[in-house]
Amino acid sequence: MPPEILALLVEDDDRLARFTQELLEQNGIGVTRVGDGEAALRAAKQRSFDIVILDLMLPRKDGLTVCRELRTTSAVPILMVTARTEEADRVVGLELGADDYLGKPFAPRELLARVRALVRRARGHLGPDADVLRVGSLELRLGSMAAYHDGKLVELTSYEFAILRVLAERSGRVLTREQILELAKGSAEDAFDRSIDVRISRLRQKLGNDVIRTIRGVGYMLARDDR
Repeated sequence: MPPEILALLVEDDDRLARFTQELLEQNGIGVTRVGDGEAALRAAKQRSFDIVILDLMLPRKDGLTVCRELRTTSAVPILMVTARTEEADRVVGLELGADDYLGKPFAPRELLARVRALVRRARGHLGPDADVLRVGSLELRLGSMAAYHDGKLVELTSYEFAILRVLAERSGRVLTREQILELAKGSAEDAFDRSIDVRISRLRQKLGNDVIRTIRGVGYMLARDDR
């Protein structure tokens, strides 16, 4: 039986890569393993993956460059795994389109949980709600995780879609950053001051500045009518 999830593992530390591959495969996840950034981009062009597990420090092309280039052609969930845990590094990764961030060393169960959660979100398994959610000129098709604004398809990462859905389901209501993190199932690594601000900024770049409003000192709100 073929694996339910196919992962691209990008890690240049051979010992850690072998451990991670064995962990994933023992839990029913198929793995293609590469050790540098250029090989990662080639593999992503040759095959469709459900998730990319991406180290930050890589030879030939670093993880941030790989993330940025992947995002020009794909919305595949990207989980960054790195020993560099400074807030600035996490912010840059999020700005370039990473969906989640896991610091080294990590607990095996946490890695598995993060991988499965990202894949579930990308596949649209977010709950039994109605299939289409409309707010003003925004339309979210929940089953396929497709977002349309003014009738035009907007390319979003799985976590950007989850945040937009949270705001759309509560349109007209102000949500704090903490509420958005909790409702969108953000990870512990997302729980720092600029995380949601970065995500909202990326959504505004794609949707326009008027769709999501900032309520100073409180949080964010999706207007019921963004006209």
